[in-house]
Amino acid sequence: MEQQALALKYRPMSFEELVGQEAVSRTLSLALDSKRLSHAYLFSGLRGSGKTSSARIFARALQCEKGPCSKPCGECANCLAANPHKMSHIDIMELDGASNRKIDDIRDLIEQTKYHPNMGHFKIFIIDEVHMLTREAFNALLKTLEEPPEYVKFILATTDPLKLPATILSRTQHFRFKRISDRSIFEHLKKILNHEQISYQEEALGMLIRSGAGSLRDTLTLLDQAIIYSNYNVTAEVCANMLGLINAESLSLLFDCIFNQDRNALLQTLEGFFEYECGMLLDEMSIFLKERLLKGDDTRYSSLLIDRFFRIITQAKELLFLGCENEFVLTLSAFKMLEALKVESIDKAIENLEKGFFEGLPKLQELKTESQKVESKILENSLQNVQPKIAESQSLQDSTMQQIGTPNHKEIPKVEASQHTTETNNQTTKDSSQEHAKALFTLLGQKISSHNYDLGEIFAKDVRFVSFEDSVLTWETLAVDKNRERLINAYSIIKNYVLEVFGMQTQIKNISNPSTPQSTESTKSSQVAIQEPQTMESKMIDSTIELSPQVALHAVQQERNITPQEQAKKEVAEALQSPLLQSAQELLDIKQVKVRPISMESN
Repeated sequence: MEQQALALKYRPMSFEELVGQEAVSRTLSLALDSKRLSHAYLFSGLRGSGKTSSARIFARALQCEKGPCSKPCGECANCLAANPHKMSHIDIMELDGASNRKIDDIRDLIEQTKYHPNMGHFKIFIIDEVHMLTREAFNALLKTLEEPPEYVKFILATTDPLKLPATILSRTQHFRFKRISDRSIFEHLKKILNHEQISYQEEALGMLIRSGAGSLRDTLTLLDQAIIYSNYNVTAEVCANMLGLINAESLSLLFDCIFNQDRNALLQTLEGFFEYECGMLLDEMSIFLKERLLKGDDTRYSSLLIDRFFRIITQAKELLFLGCENEFVLTLSAFKMLEALKVESIDKAIENLEKGFFEGLPKLQELKTESQKVESKILENSLQNVQPKIAESQSLQDSTMQQIGTPNHKEIPKVEASQHTTETNNQTTKDSSQEHAKALFTLLGQKISSHNYDLGEIFAKDVRFVSFEDSVLTWETLAVDKNRERLINAYSIIKNYVLEVFGMQTQIKNISNPSTPQSTESTKSSQVAIQEPQTMESKMIDSTIELSPQVALHAVQQERNITPQEQAKKEVAEALQSPLLQSAQELLDIKQVKVRPISMESN
């Protein structure tokens, strides 16, 4: 007796036997039991996923004499004629859309819808591969598909629903058949082989399932071929030879050569791999690594290393897509995996280096002791260098007070050596900070020159650095006439550079001194700090140049002889000449400014 193909022999007879499409079979069964039936159905999905079998089962359930019901009796004339294995029912017409795709074929089909069914309850039309119909055929089918007679049912099947017109999709109930899972196919194959009493290896079934790519019909066809090729003993080796696949032992040998970093053995192993297709080898390597990761029985296959191997395999597939030679891609991938092992050794070396570094660090107490020793040594050196300067400054101060002739002069007490040392250290720190500020001021001039050369020249010529303390930058302006006006107009630009160089919290204090170079020295002389002997409430005037006490005293007397009106005029003039006020006038377009002198408010 001639053997029937497994795909036909084990075609499902009911919704319960349908493999991997539980959602579709449940929906159709409930629709049959509740009598909520549509006039047109569309089944779409991967090849071999059960579309045509579901259409035949559904048609048989509709024609059963005890139906429509989800479980036909299988004994009545309609059930026997509508057998899914051999469809011979007169009222169930199955058409192939690829061979009956013209408009004349659809016109014949529409003509048959005018006649009532002969045996069953409905006249059912199953159109397989419906996406192959022409546009004219679709247009001719639209009206009948939308409003067919009550006894007509359409079941359309396709592998590419995107090629169908939207007008067809909107007139049907669409059922999407998913890809059948590998586990469901595996259980179905085991059931068939046990029923056929054929010995097998589960690893061999896995190879067949991967080659079937989710199609149950394709997998059953490969199983038929493997049974014949292996003489009814389906083994992994036989299936690998039949399908042109590489077995797991060869892959294990390849990765052993990689882990041993044996280039010669690796090249010899690769020579045996060149007879296989490179894309298939890369897929098998991915599956092999996945199994090793899930099993976790080999510590060499860490998750980090497998991730690197997978990236290498992905890059190899991209090279194949670009048309590179198979042998070159395979060899390059193997050597990349060797380099990936070196990266892992580098990671371990870095980890060991970090451990050794932290272990070799000195303890905190030792660091404190060393820092205290350094500080004490610096303090001793500063004492030795500063004591002569203290004596010299003390004698100079005594001589200055004698020249001023203060009547109530009191002798300044001597300061202990520790106090002098502290003051000297503070002065040294202050001097160093001022030197740093001068360097920043020079950088400020360079930035202004890079922005505008003429403005930089004016700034370098007419603006002098005074001090920088507590985020306040003090400078002296000597500019007059056009240079002064140019600096005032560019104040916003200069201020931006000041904030950039000295910090965003910096404030600018301007000492305006527009005079000729000859009078500059006399102006600076008025800034000597003098404290009157009779009162402690006299003003402190900053000193920038050391002058004789007589000149300083003369300047103070001139300051005292100014009348209140003259003092008020002077304050108003200084306020109106303030760069900040002039910049505000320009920016805000101020027409009038009122200034009230401080001396008048105090009176």
